[in-house]
Amino acid sequence: MYGSVLPPGARPGRGPRAAAAAVLAGALVLVLGCSSPGDGAASAGAEPSGPGEPESAESGEFWVDPDSPAAQQVERWKREGRSEEAEVLSRIAEQPLAHWPTGEDDPGPEVKLIAEAARAEGRTAVLVAYNVPHRDCGQYSQGGAPDVAAYQEWIGSFADNLEDADAIVVLEPDAVPHLADGCTDAMYHEERYQVLSEAVDRLKAQPNTRVYIDAGNPSWIPDPGALAEPLWRSGIAHADGFALNVSNFQTLQDSARYGRELSGLLDGAHFVIDTSRNGNGPLDEPGDEAWCNPPGRGLGVPPTTDTGDELIDAYLWIKRPGESDGECRGGPAPGQWWPEYALELARRASH
Repeated sequence: MYGSVLPPGARPGRGPRAAAAAVLAGALVLVLGCSSPGDGAASAGAEPSGPGEPESAESGEFWVDPDSPAAQQVERWKREGRSEEAEVLSRIAEQPLAHWPTGEDDPGPEVKLIAEAARAEGRTAVLVAYNVPHRDCGQYSQGGAPDVAAYQEWIGSFADNLEDADAIVVLEPDAVPHLADGCTDAMYHEERYQVLSEAVDRLKAQPNTRVYIDAGNPSWIPDPGALAEPLWRSGIAHADGFALNVSNFQTLQDSARYGRELSGLLDGAHFVIDTSRNGNGPLDEPGDEAWCNPPGRGLGVPPTTDTGDELIDAYLWIKRPGESDGECRGGPAPGQWWPEYALELARRASH
């Protein structure tokens, strides 16, 4: 809730997300059949605007989905003669977005398609594993695998289908912060440490997979010291680091500052930051739902590994811009594509 994740396809309203897998499969057949490294590359230049921001934000190192909801919307608006809106929305469609395979189904087929498409183009796939038991402690994104055995099977299929593709996996948004803030019942803590640490090892068994455990954001757990032990017990020593600001709006500067402090408590662990919607920072408004489809927000720094900070491995668009946080402020169901909100994010892009 406090992250708050509400990612695509991870809560009520899953139908369109499941249907999208079939569309994705068709698109990837075309990609695998006719693309070569460099085809369809998306890159975005960014002027340096502060410490830790890239001098040249090249997103071409990550795989771009040619049939994302944003890409489909761009083509639809072009056909309708809405060329100006289509051009603006291309700021999302041309960028690499993380994929959140469904939790209700076997993730293997979707992961395999994405991994093969990325491999064919010589790029890195970015995915999110979000199916931990007792997910979101019964709140907006409640659900997850029914038990440990089911989760082990799910994450095993996820890992197996990455094979030798270059991939980044953000592991279980909210799972560790909900241990630190007391939201997850104490009776489930040991189980969660077990499944997370096992998931790290299972994913890292793949030769070219990097794993970052979610660690919330600066506004959620203000004291990074509260996260250190939970991250240790969740397997951070075997992971590539941690992830910050997933699905949130905290500024790049605040996230980087927080990450460096947390890194200092974790023997110099590296981290990645979700910059998908933090171009204008968080909504300056009191209330528990300032994270839910806040107005006036903008796209942040495009995905890149050129961060200018040796501790920050990448800026990523983990939350898919334009997919609703929930039925608030006139938004559709969580995870559903909302073109009007996407357009406003793109219009207010900081880069």
